[in-house]
Amino acid sequence: MSLKSFAAKIFAKKIVAKNAKWISNPIEAQEKVFKQLIEKAAQTQFGKDHNFKSIKSHQDFVTNVPVRDYEALKVYVEKVVEGQPDILWPGKPLYFAKTSGTTSGAKYIPITKESIKYQIEASRDAILNYIHETGQANFVDGRMIFLQGSPVLQEKNGIKLGRLSGISAHYVPKYLQRNRLPSWETNCIEDWETKVNKIVEETKAEDMSVIAGIPSWVQMYFEKLESTTGKKVGDLFQNFQLFIYGGVNYEPYRSKFENLIGRKVDSIELFPASEGFFAYQNSQYKKGMLLLLNSGIFYEFIKADEFYEDNAERITLKDVEIGVNYVMIISTNAGLWGYNLGDTIQFISVAPYKIVVSGRIKHFISAFGEHVIAKEVEEAMQIAIKKTGARINEFTVAPQTAPKEKELPYHEWFIEFEKEPTNMAQFISILDEKLQEQNSYYFDLIDGKVLQTLKITKVNKDGFKNYMIGIGKFGGQNKVQRLSDDRKLADGLKEFTLN
Repeated sequence: MSLKSFAAKIFAKKIVAKNAKWISNPIEAQEKVFKQLIEKAAQTQFGKDHNFKSIKSHQDFVTNVPVRDYEALKVYVEKVVEGQPDILWPGKPLYFAKTSGTTSGAKYIPITKESIKYQIEASRDAILNYIHETGQANFVDGRMIFLQGSPVLQEKNGIKLGRLSGISAHYVPKYLQRNRLPSWETNCIEDWETKVNKIVEETKAEDMSVIAGIPSWVQMYFEKLESTTGKKVGDLFQNFQLFIYGGVNYEPYRSKFENLIGRKVDSIELFPASEGFFAYQNSQYKKGMLLLLNSGIFYEFIKADEFYEDNAERITLKDVEIGVNYVMIISTNAGLWGYNLGDTIQFISVAPYKIVVSGRIKHFISAFGEHVIAKEVEEAMQIAIKKTGARINEFTVAPQTAPKEKELPYHEWFIEFEKEPTNMAQFISILDEKLQEQNSYYFDLIDGKVLQTLKITKVNKDGFKNYMIGIGKFGGQNKVQRLSDDRKLADGLKEFTLN
């Protein structure tokens, strides 16, 4: 055992013990965060506008601070972008994480000196939990790669801005810098395909032990490695032990990854965003991600099926229920208040509080009142893959509301297969059956002959990739929308389909 791996185990034990204190007192931890946030921001413009000095309870907060998305908070954010201090949080932010907006172009998410600290610590603690639980630390001596956006930062009114992953690249600890790939120059390449090709050249002869990134883009890296070297990833990197990912559910990709790697490797799921780092997988043996309750973020939850109702109830951690689909609302030490992140989650445990990401509140299918969410289609896909031996590269689902004459409407699944099931009818049957099991509304629509069984449209090789290139969203943090309530994505894919 090297000195570095020995030190990692000691440090891991210390951090796990430290975090156990707030994990065992979750409600108290959240109440403390709530109080600190309100007191700290009381003299900001937002705090004054929303009477923070009078807020003593969560109900006071609900009364004074409405739920907002980015568009509704934009009037304050624009002042911060202009360089004005003390608007959403005391002083000025250190960074803006620049992301693509839906209706107003670029979004500028503030990152403060307080919030970046917790972003970095959460990434670190996820790995330390793994080391402590498994006793595996040798990978710290190997090479590590983080597929991420360019670390080159621009400046706007004295505040640096860039992609979150690019900002995070500036905080890699010195003791890991020697192990880290790709080179700075390669990381700065903007064109994704050019960047991945260069990364392959820099890493194919190295001893890679940890690989991290969004699964769909890591898959592209693995495929290029295999085509370049003629070897499975696991044979090329014999000490490859740990895959760290976030952004999308890994399970639909798992069988494809294991085929590309040639063996199984451990994985850690993260739930980071420009707005904050919310959760990470803290166990290899138990499902779900640990919700981070002591990281400068106060959480509220609204039932997803009530979200668009007037005066939908906002609850705190103490009132959540297991298995309910919630929209997660956050208030943070970066100055986001009553902020609708857009993500939906479900609790799978309350001792400790552990979650799974179930989708996006705007990404669902309810063309017929079924309200199917991403978690349901992904779990159905996962089971169908496992039972039939199929492998997929990517998929998305859309409603077909206007089928051929006299034909019932249906859900259309666009799937790019790496390996088709030997029995496609069985594959479809499993998908539909598992979706019905999870969603009683969908079951009723099928049973009542309002909908017919789902149909599959095969997407040709690299079809999703070419579609993303065509709409200017290829590479980086972009990912394919898992499902939608309209035909925009479906129609865009039509030119890349086989049938």
